[in-house]
Amino acid sequence: MTHTQFGLDRLLADPALRRPLAGRRLALLAHPASVTADLSHALDALAALPDLRLTAAFGPQHGLRGDKQDNMIESPDFEDPLHRIPVFSLYGEVRRPTDAMMSTFDVLLVDLQDLGCRIYTFITTLRYVLEAAARHGKSVWVLDRPNPAGRPVEGTTLRPGWESFVGAGALPMRHGLTMGELAHWFVAELGLDVDLQVIDMAGWQPDAAPGYGWPLGERSWVNPSPNAANLWMARSYAGTVMLEGTTLSEGRGTTRPLELFGAPDVDARALLAEMHALAPAWLAGCRLRECWFEPTFHKHAGKLCNGVHIHVEDGAYAHAAFRPWRLQALAFKALRRLQPDYPLWRDFAYEYEHDRLAIDLINGGPALREWVDDPAARPADLDALASADEAAWRERSAPFLRYR
Repeated sequence: MTHTQFGLDRLLADPALRRPLAGRRLALLAHPASVTADLSHALDALAALPDLRLTAAFGPQHGLRGDKQDNMIESPDFEDPLHRIPVFSLYGEVRRPTDAMMSTFDVLLVDLQDLGCRIYTFITTLRYVLEAAARHGKSVWVLDRPNPAGRPVEGTTLRPGWESFVGAGALPMRHGLTMGELAHWFVAELGLDVDLQVIDMAGWQPDAAPGYGWPLGERSWVNPSPNAANLWMARSYAGTVMLEGTTLSEGRGTTRPLELFGAPDVDARALLAEMHALAPAWLAGCRLRECWFEPTFHKHAGKLCNGVHIHVEDGAYAHAAFRPWRLQALAFKALRRLQPDYPLWRDFAYEYEHDRLAIDLINGGPALREWVDDPAARPADLDALASADEAAWRERSAPFLRYR
């Protein structure tokens, strides 16, 4: 097995890489999964180096050290009790760093574990700090980490005008890039004049079994957000995240959130049969298991739900064949066919948006919802729409790939 070194570990191990940072004020943007190979938090590991000077830190959604279980629960600013530096929340009073925050450093180190999905807000925060750095003449160094979902690309592209905190730009749902690659794409896409450096990983092999993006058996998994419990969730997330825009439970309040879905009034066996009848090819690469679960909090709390668990952890997993976005879309379509009047779409606020349906916000436009709700629309119609977007993205993102 080859040894994968993440950007943070390379920076810590190599004084030559750190030399350009000497004498400059550094800030760190990190979260609970920003850890070294031996599981020290990035803030502690960097602060321990005598040649670096940390003057501030930033926490994204769910916080620097990790404190908030659900979405739309804000984190306050505070002073780090150990290092005596201000820790600014970019998911509190503000989403974008203020001028005062930007004045506390010269170089921002970004060390965020992503899940490879457009909806995951850490990539939006990356965009916002790059824009702020361009405006203030600051440098940004991205300490690169794996995309645990690997290189496959899936889903429709976010449509113009649908940008939001869960839609950082014209990306497909599953983008296939690392944070370092995304940073360079943002700079090019937005025409930013910013000093951007990426500390690449060494030895990352996104197509290698069994991890296909994550160095499985080599690196510990630390939840980058409270409900990102394991690699299997990361693989399924580009599909299961859409459940946040529905009345179905995505398994929050269970120990396998965003790997399963269901509701008290769903007949999972009938649903699976309908999915198989409609588009069997969309179910490839995984095993689907009918299950029962009772969420302890969140949607349908305390109620017994019938549902489906998506399993991608055994020998049936086929990395290139597994298409979670299509699989989840198909589940919605099958439910709509079985129960045409099912109140599927969630109509309350999502990520501070009140005038647009959550499912449209998540998908970067109304196309998926319209496909689900149109009785005449077939799987081939959604496939044609997504396939064109996926091909275009593979071509557009190719120049930014850093790992061959």
